[in-house]
Amino acid sequence: MTITIPEEELATYAIGDIQGCYAELMRLLDLVGFSETRDTLWFVGDLVNRGPDSLEVLRFVKGLGERAVTVLGNHDLHLLAVASGVKTCKKHSSLRPVLDAPDHDELIRWLRYRPLMHYDERLDFTMVHAAIAPQWDRSRALQMAGEVHRVLRDDNSCGDFLANMYGDQPDRWSESLAGYDRLRFITNAFTRLRYCTRKGRLSMKAKGPLGSQPSKYWPWFMIPGRETANTRIVFGHWSTLGYMASVNIWALDTGCLWGGHLTALRLEDQQPFFLNCKGELQPDGLA
Repeated sequence: MTITIPEEELATYAIGDIQGCYAELMRLLDLVGFSETRDTLWFVGDLVNRGPDSLEVLRFVKGLGERAVTVLGNHDLHLLAVASGVKTCKKHSSLRPVLDAPDHDELIRWLRYRPLMHYDERLDFTMVHAAIAPQWDRSRALQMAGEVHRVLRDDNSCGDFLANMYGDQPDRWSESLAGYDRLRFITNAFTRLRYCTRKGRLSMKAKGPLGSQPSKYWPWFMIPGRETANTRIVFGHWSTLGYMASVNIWALDTGCLWGGHLTALRLEDQQPFFLNCKGELQPDGLA
């Protein structure tokens, strides 16, 4: 049964990975009856890349001001790396319009200031792009996300961090990790993780649906004794998982880019909304 939120009350919609699919985002907002003066949108990251309209998505979300809460995804971080000169951008890349836009600097700076994790005490919901390492409780995870957030906001250290961000190692957390190894693990956990072992070793290669992972690896949210088991979490990143509403877990990447759906979850009553999407790419290399 659908529960309708009275018009005079605000609603908060968490939205799955958009990846430049601006037209689909507009249709989804029409579907839910979004009000820019009353409602708030949460974006689970990956606003950009591969879809046709990354520039329009960035401008729209930035223009919402305090009506939008966004965490960084791996594709958003890649855009930052390209914009900083760490990675090259092909001539026909879907990111090219962002780099060539007159408001490029303003958009990139806005994106740099987005966090890796968001927690709302009133709603009692946490948002990340991909995952939270099973060793961290919510408080510790916020501290870890804050370490990367501070580096990204620092004009003097952001570029060096982005240059050292890529890589799959280290794949296990230790309090002794320092420097770029520490920051890389934190970033991978929040923006790339799907599967890990019971002892918390990350697998960055496994991307398929449940059951396709290597032996001894589990979905991060199914690890026994996970410290955030009692934390309500919305996340994206995992299009082959699809929509999932389990105990304190809502997975919202439903493969809009690949011809699936774009999904919104109204946090006040956990009501999902699904928009059918035509898909911009064939699902042969999900990331």
